[in-house]
Amino acid sequence: MTRYHSAVIFVDNIQKSKKFYCDILEQKVEDDFGRNIQLRCGLSLWELRDDHIIPASLERRRIRNSSNRFELYFESDNLDNVYARLSDNSIEFLHGIHEEIWGQRTIRFFDPDGHIVEIGEPLEVFVKRFAGKGLSDEKIAETSFIPLQKVKAILKR
Repeated sequence: MTRYHSAVIFVDNIQKSKKFYCDILEQKVEDDFGRNIQLRCGLSLWELRDDHIIPASLERRRIRNSSNRFELYFESDNLDNVYARLSDNSIEFLHGIHEEIWGQRTIRFFDPDGHIVEIGEPLEVFVKRFAGKGLSDEKIAETSFIPLQKVKAILKR
């Protein structure tokens, strides 16, 4: 049987990437094999080496140039604190805090190898924020595209 294990991203400098993901994004290391690191969240970081089968089989630049074809998604209950921490570490932003059309606040930026990283508010956070502004359950469902039954469950109604 085949089962999903983790997503792997190739990085140029494992120590720089480890610092970024562990110190700035506060992820924990599950296993550290030197040039390969497995984070508890299920993401793996592999240092790009010329003697590895993948870059040896593909042109090295093709791997590097494909970094914006996906994004890594994280969530945080306190987006403002995360944004401040990222700003304090001179992270390159794709955009600052932005409210999506469905009401979720997000930020997007680049990791040391140019991969797009997004951090967004969890569903529960922006639903409760809407409720705190006085929106009805029906208006929250309409605005956020979240089914009314799920909105009511989040708000315990």
